[in-house]
Amino acid sequence: MKKTVFSGVGTALITPLDQNGVDFPKLKALIEWQIAQGVDALIVCGTTGEKSTLDTKEHQAVTEFAIETVNHRIPVIAGTGSNDAAHGVEMTKHAARSGADAVLVVTPYYNKATQNGLIRNFTAYADASDCPVILYNVPSRTGCNILPETAEKLAEHPNIVAIKEASGDIAQIADIAARTRGKLDIYSGNDDSIVPVLSLGGKGVISVLSNLMPKETKEICRLYFEGKVEESAELQLRLFPLIKALFSEVNPIPVKAAMAALGFCENYVRLPLTPMEEAHEAKLLELMRQQGLKV
Repeated sequence: MKKTVFSGVGTALITPLDQNGVDFPKLKALIEWQIAQGVDALIVCGTTGEKSTLDTKEHQAVTEFAIETVNHRIPVIAGTGSNDAAHGVEMTKHAARSGADAVLVVTPYYNKATQNGLIRNFTAYADASDCPVILYNVPSRTGCNILPETAEKLAEHPNIVAIKEASGDIAQIADIAARTRGKLDIYSGNDDSIVPVLSLGGKGVISVLSNLMPKETKEICRLYFEGKVEESAELQLRLFPLIKALFSEVNPIPVKAAMAALGFCENYVRLPLTPMEEAHEAKLLELMRQQGLKV
């Protein structure tokens, strides 16, 4: 049996940025707060961490800083995937050398790939990595979907241990679960479907919501794991309007606005992203207030 990287909630962490670059003091404060709030893992340099507009030095520096700051208290998972496999493999090797507990490898974006290409691509990462590989399927952003039969083949690799499934297709996730039972852990990649994915045997969620509501996001998982399915679903549904608002514009635009309102970062994103539109931001902040957040 492959070892599970984490169970519960892993926060897809924002990267605090300003016009001068990465704000490492704010990143440290955010990491410490997340750990104090009880999250089960941290994911750095992913989609929410604005990986695509971090240059290589920044990406490596954020990865190293997070690993050093966490200091083995919880797993740190480093986003290393790229549409250039050679570059992604080098970033994966760097993350492994730096002490990452796992790497998160997204499907190649823009140039995409055939299913055979995906198998060869992910195998190259897994062969090169000294730490476990988590596949990341998010076809709405990449234009490339890991089909269930492809996930089944990839699950045979001893170093490919899990998949972050953000296709939004519950039937597909069920198919993957049926094909890979015991060989591939599944994490919900969407906050609006944590409970449905857990019901299919999922191990937890890689979450945007938990940036601002880590305790509550973890509680959804905890309640479910304790057999309190109705209570877990009720909390999922109570948070649904806020989750929807967090995706009213392209991630991470809304969560950056939310975290700025809470004092964790500046409301700053790099082009081609732009700050949240005023009407959307006003609605987001009101929903945060309704959940008891002080903004």
